[in-house]
Amino acid sequence: MMNPAEFANIAKAENAFWWYRGQRRIMFGLLDPVAAKRKFRRVLEAGAGTGHFAKELEQRYGWPMYPLDLGWEGLEYAKSLGVGRLLQGDIQTLPYRDAAFDAVVSMDVIVHLPRGEESEPLREFHRVLEPGGFLALRASALDILRSHHSEFAMERQRFTRSRLMRAAEEAGFRVLRCTYANSLLMPVALMKFRVIEPLFGGEPSSGVEPVAPWLDRLLYAPLAVESKIIPAGVDLPLGQSLILLAERSV
Repeated sequence: MMNPAEFANIAKAENAFWWYRGQRRIMFGLLDPVAAKRKFRRVLEAGAGTGHFAKELEQRYGWPMYPLDLGWEGLEYAKSLGVGRLLQGDIQTLPYRDAAFDAVVSMDVIVHLPRGEESEPLREFHRVLEPGGFLALRASALDILRSHHSEFAMERQRFTRSRLMRAAEEAGFRVLRCTYANSLLMPVALMKFRVIEPLFGGEPSSGVEPVAPWLDRLLYAPLAVESKIIPAGVDLPLGQSLILLAERSV
């Protein structure tokens, strides 16, 4: 489970902070073609947090969203946004019948489970999807990029591309695409997380605190570039995040 204190930080930053804007832009670039070809009737967001992304997906694509989160703190923010169909529940034991959804979205959630336990929610995603159902999943990547923010948010693991793909395939999914993202800022991240933070120490803290507008624009620019090249079919070889698109095998 994510640190409950982080929900307040996310709620303040999610609309305008460079990381969230950039990641949404990348995800929309990948999901736009899917939405153009397939009309989803029931979409589960497993680990919906504040409900902000569920609201964006419903407004952009008209998908009926079913947001679920273990933390009541996030669901309270979702209520204030007017997000509907909210449910408090555990992604490891989803409270839905088999084949209840034709799509599942899960953003940066399975990283809060201990290594090895990611197989449980992946099996649950497979169970609640109808045959041929669609999965969009994002996860933090590469152990070398663990940071003070990782500790504060109670991130328990990070993935490599091969390990994430293997976990999805073992759960019964056919992987359509798996690419790293937030790649162009890797040198900056390595300097900050492997040099500056160890050198100066400090306590675990949130990484989504607002920054100066000029810095926000500067950090957003590489993600804007990636939002063009990743949807164009380029798989990036390394990055701070992983995005996996898959289908439930029939």
